[in-house]
Amino acid sequence: MRSPNFIILYVDSPETSSAFYAGVFGRQPVEASPTFVMFVLDGGFKLGLWSRHTAQPAAATAGGGSEIVFALDTPDAVDATHAEWSSRGLKILQAPAEMDFGRTFVALDPDNHRLRVYCLDQAATARP
Repeated sequence: MRSPNFIILYVDSPETSSAFYAGVFGRQPVEASPTFVMFVLDGGFKLGLWSRHTAQPAAATAGGGSEIVFALDTPDAVDATHAEWSSRGLKILQAPAEMDFGRTFVALDPDNHRLRVYCLDQAATARP
């Protein structure tokens, strides 16, 4: 079976979203036009940002119905990322918290797509 290697988010302004994600990823897009922007991330995974006003067929939904997830190595890294993103003005939907799977928080991008950052709690996930 083939594995997905590319996700597209429908956005209001590819230019605005491109600047946002360039800051989050610490890299520039590999492709940019007025209606579409693409980032190539570590491991070759791609994130596309397509204007919801020009997508064909027309996009039926807006942000918030799914999450882009960033796995970090330590709970301290989760807290440091939260502090960094908060200082950059990202809207925080969920402050850092301990959940059944580990430490996590959720931020929003300019189109209200959810960005979850977490560190897996190995002990919690090993419990029956």
